[in-house]
Amino acid sequence: MNIASAEANLADELQTARAVLMIRPASFAINPQTAASNAYQQINVGDGGAIGRQALAETEQAARRLAAAGVKVILMDDTAAPAKPDAVFPNNWVSFHGDGRVIIYPLHAVNRRLERRPELIGALVDEYGYTVTEQLDLSRLEALGISLEGTGSLVFDRPRRLAFAALSPRTHPEGIAEFSRQADYTIISFHTRDRGQSVYHTNVMLALGTRFAVICDQVIVDAVERSTVLASLEASGRELIFISRQQMSEFAANLLEISTPTGPVIALSASALATLDAAQRRRLEAHGQLIAPAIDAIESGGGSLRCMLAEIFLPRVTSGPG
Repeated sequence: MNIASAEANLADELQTARAVLMIRPASFAINPQTAASNAYQQINVGDGGAIGRQALAETEQAARRLAAAGVKVILMDDTAAPAKPDAVFPNNWVSFHGDGRVIIYPLHAVNRRLERRPELIGALVDEYGYTVTEQLDLSRLEALGISLEGTGSLVFDRPRRLAFAALSPRTHPEGIAEFSRQADYTIISFHTRDRGQSVYHTNVMLALGTRFAVICDQVIVDAVERSTVLASLEASGRELIFISRQQMSEFAANLLEISTPTGPVIALSASALATLDAAQRRRLEAHGQLIAPAIDAIESGGGSLRCMLAEIFLPRVTSGPG
């Protein structure tokens, strides 16, 4: 499928979800296996136990803030053993789609592969009334050295069945190609550079809402690739909000629009909100209520609030809790 046909054949899928899955971390820590590919991860942050306790408190507070704003938050527990330092970021191993499909992704770091827990998917069905029609498991690609880390690697334009992908050790061209074949998505891939290496996840430099996009286009290396990305975003009719490299490093693009009964919410961290200037903030606020909890400990691990939220688009046929 080419870009033109994808845009001509718009799907009924909404851009924003009405529910999110979050994981209450049991063993949050700075992960040495992910440091080499993540320039925004801090290495020396003090006592490991203290940062784990702070990350747990931050997760629970973020979940409360989102729920109070009308977001349906499903908060599930991590297991203490085996230890999973990045379990708080479920969007990298799973995505839930409106046609009932669940996609499981190949992860770059070996110790992150422990985060994949089928019982969490089962709980969405058995306890919350969601329907799963098919599971597409791409984790077999790990045996070939191929990674594709979910909605970290792929930023979806869902109505156009289009995804943007910044190539990196965690976003492999062959993983992109396999996803495109299996999920029937067109992919716009491109090369990035910041702090001497590829931006590790696409959702660090690009976010798509229903009617807006936040992008750090400065990190797209090739001028033609940059033009292609910007042209596609402009063709979608979205308002483009440009951010700097410094703002990107404060996770200003690592945000997520979520639907609520009273209107859209835009979830981002307190540090991301603080780095925006007044004009950028006003433009973003025009698209939804900004919810910005402080998650400093979690951000020291190299990810931010969007990474903590796995959107749930699955059809729901029974009442379930909440």
